[in-house]
Amino acid sequence: MSQILTIASREVRSLFRVPTGWLVVSLYLLLAGYIFALGVLAPGAPSTLREFFLVSQIFLIILTPAVSMRLVSEELRSGTFESLLTAPVPDAAVILGKYLGSLLFMLAMLGPTLLYIPILLAVSDPAPDLGPIAAGYLSLVLLGMLYLSVGTLASTLTSSQTLAFIGTFLFLFLLHLLTSGSIALPATIARILAEASLRPRIEDFARGIIDTSHIAFFLTTSAWFLVLAYVSVQTRRWR
Repeated sequence: MSQILTIASREVRSLFRVPTGWLVVSLYLLLAGYIFALGVLAPGAPSTLREFFLVSQIFLIILTPAVSMRLVSEELRSGTFESLLTAPVPDAAVILGKYLGSLLFMLAMLGPTLLYIPILLAVSDPAPDLGPIAAGYLSLVLLGMLYLSVGTLASTLTSSQTLAFIGTFLFLFLLHLLTSGSIALPATIARILAEASLRPRIEDFARGIIDTSHIAFFLTTSAWFLVLAYVSVQTRRWR
């Protein structure tokens, strides 16, 4: 566990040392603030952060690949990954440490938006229900965990950060597109893809519905992509 925390701490510091990390944080807070100011705080708007949560999931499709693209790709490009593999650290600890570091970075990115809660409480009458707000933030964390796990896998497959970013973004985009029901597909395939749809799960959270099946879906799917990332690293060791 200490090895995982050490790698995670190193990863968080490295993300804040590069311009990309600060650009991601600044861009997200700028866009989130715009939605909050013009959407949530609009005169006559309902006292809820639901719009902020629904739009944030779109932002995460773009921003999380920018966070995860360098997790392993940078090590592969610089040639330090071979040294990491020969160190007395299990491959699983390397993957989990880097993933945890990216997750902590995402939480730091979301942290300033917690200020929206007291602001909304101060200007709303009646006061908003805190249950849907808590559920909404939980949905963003779970969604970010899934997106970052996909990005972690992509970063183990190439030494190019650009390819890792594009691969992660295209996968997430196609996941939303194919499971949205907007494309005509055979009935059997459509039913299978509907089971993997993220949108209804996020909408439930935004309404304040915390369904344990939704939580289990995000956690198990994230774990599955991390296992694939581990297998990808193992294949590099075998080479």
